[in-house]
Amino acid sequence: MTQQSVATSDKLDAAVLKVAGVVVLGAIMSILDVTVVSVALPTFQTEFDASYARVAWTMTGYTLALATVIPLSGWAADRFGTKRLYMVALALFTIGSGLCATADSIGELIGYRVLQGLGGGMLMPLGMTIMTRAAGPHRIGRLMAVLGIPMLLGPIGGPILGGWLIDTASWHWIFLINLPIGVVALIYAQMALPKDAPEPSESFDFLGMLMLSPGLALFLYGVSSLPEAGTFSAAKVWVPMLVGGVLVVAFVLYSFKPRHPLLDLRLFRNRSLTIASVTLFVFIIAFMGAGLLFPSYFLQVRGETTLAAGLLMAPQGIGAVITMPIAGILADRVPIGRTVPFALALIVVGFFGFTQVDPQTSYWLLEGSLFVMGLGMGGTMMPIMTSALRTLQAQEVARGSTLVNILQQIGGSIGAAVMSVILTNELNGSRPIPGAVDPSGKPITEAGLAIAAQQRPEILQQMPVDPSIIERGLDFAARSFAHTFWVAFALVLATFIPAALLPRRRTPAQPLGDDESAQARTPVVIH
Repeated sequence: MTQQSVATSDKLDAAVLKVAGVVVLGAIMSILDVTVVSVALPTFQTEFDASYARVAWTMTGYTLALATVIPLSGWAADRFGTKRLYMVALALFTIGSGLCATADSIGELIGYRVLQGLGGGMLMPLGMTIMTRAAGPHRIGRLMAVLGIPMLLGPIGGPILGGWLIDTASWHWIFLINLPIGVVALIYAQMALPKDAPEPSESFDFLGMLMLSPGLALFLYGVSSLPEAGTFSAAKVWVPMLVGGVLVVAFVLYSFKPRHPLLDLRLFRNRSLTIASVTLFVFIIAFMGAGLLFPSYFLQVRGETTLAAGLLMAPQGIGAVITMPIAGILADRVPIGRTVPFALALIVVGFFGFTQVDPQTSYWLLEGSLFVMGLGMGGTMMPIMTSALRTLQAQEVARGSTLVNILQQIGGSIGAAVMSVILTNELNGSRPIPGAVDPSGKPITEAGLAIAAQQRPEILQQMPVDPSIIERGLDFAARSFAHTFWVAFALVLATFIPAALLPRRRTPAQPLGDDESAQARTPVVIH
């Protein structure tokens, strides 16, 4: 394809945007579901008379299913075709959503969430593959900007939607809302996605699967158990982490031997992919881990409702929407090594405001900080993902997107667990109230009582205490959040180290030859 023809096809045409619409619908369902369910955990505790540790498995089970199925998506796309597999993933997710709404026990809900995760785990890597094929490498930045909108708006829109549905209807609707979206997405996919033409693919790497999928699941199980246990020394934390880590390391050593491994780590020989992946991994640990704590601060320290906390997060999404389209265009024209550091600097500036929080911090400061962070987010995550994929050959895109999605999943899980442990340990240092114990006999701390009273003021009627205790408890809780945000702030600063190695010169996308030009217009089968 000549330079002139590439230039004339730089814009996203209607056919490409139709394909992007299918992928965005799937991404919205998958990403919104995670954040919507996160705000429903207290409701699940009441409805099913279960402990927080038990209901948290509605999140953990979904995460483990994602980790198990993501490595399979590259091979399955080769074997069955992306359209067919994407529609199966949509159907699994939609069916799982409907079953979740019918759950009569917490055990049933966890099981149905696993089914959801099996479908949801394939939606993102397959979606990235479909969009990259549709647009061609020279337009991948713009396509990633389109896909990035639900990825950034999900954490903002999820709490708002979840809070509204639970307050106005019931918890069942956080799952039922996926049904009409899923049906529309399936019909849309059948109409808009090009027909698959699968070719004979390599044999399935069963040995690799027996090491990688259980290894990832066990490792993330241990990580997910960390907040409840509160320490790495607990057997339920270190044993699965150790076994899972050994299996993952064994897979890494093994994966260079077979010709077609389950996860193609040889792709890391591509310097652009490696540097972008490391940058993305460090960034997600820091930002996504701390990002879960922003709504918690509004809920636990400021006493806001779930819906109000979700609305207070909106400026971050607004900032991201402003910069993301600009960043997508720049990613196709300007080396990201020249743009991403500036976006990271915006995140650092915005993040600093949350390291200063107290029980009376100005909402103008907090909302301004979130807006500035959103501006930075819009110019960071998707350009990095673009850099990771744009230099890959056409036959490497599916496996490259699988690698990137696994790193995102692991990084997000580690970040959430580490930040939760730090905050929990900080809060546990609060002064106990003399003679006050909970039903399990555990002493009640000043911070614990203050946080509980913010959400349920009637507690203070059942247990009258000196107002100064609540004031001290809120001050301590706010300092605990601030200390945790300082750790995340330091990790965001650490992201500048790998980001400094991002390409500062124009790296051409893999060119499309005559044959590949035809493949860009028709189904591309990766093998």
